[in-house]
Amino acid sequence: MLQPTDLVGEWELRRTVDDRRAGAVGTVAGTTTLTATAPDEVRWDESGTMAFDGRSVPVSRTLFVRRTPDGDWTVHFSDGRVFHDWVWGTAVVHACAPDDYAGVLAGDAEHWTVRWEAHGPAKDYVLVSDLRRRSHAAD
Repeated sequence: MLQPTDLVGEWELRRTVDDRRAGAVGTVAGTTTLTATAPDEVRWDESGTMAFDGRSVPVSRTLFVRRTPDGDWTVHFSDGRVFHDWVWGTAVVHACAPDDYAGVLAGDAEHWTVRWEAHGPAKDYVLVSDLRRRSHAAD
């Protein structure tokens, strides 16, 4: 199982968003950077451009992956709220009523994916992020 510290570095980000409710598919192209900010914390920054429904807009977000006292890792939103457990290759859930979110992180230290499905009264989409390690600072 890969730990967040195994993924420190800069990644090329390609994301597809299949919004079945809207009947539209969008893409995100950009960069993800994972930075060790402490022995028990990795900062996860994403930035890029989203093309969706005929428009292009800049997008960004920051997450933190923190080691718990029992040695497991948990992903947090930038405001500190827990997003999900860091579990490699096995489904994880994010509780956000009234919709259900299920995700999986998988891959290796050079290429990995994050897949989320959201279903419920407000959402119905599949989001797949494809991340490839950059071999140098600018591709």
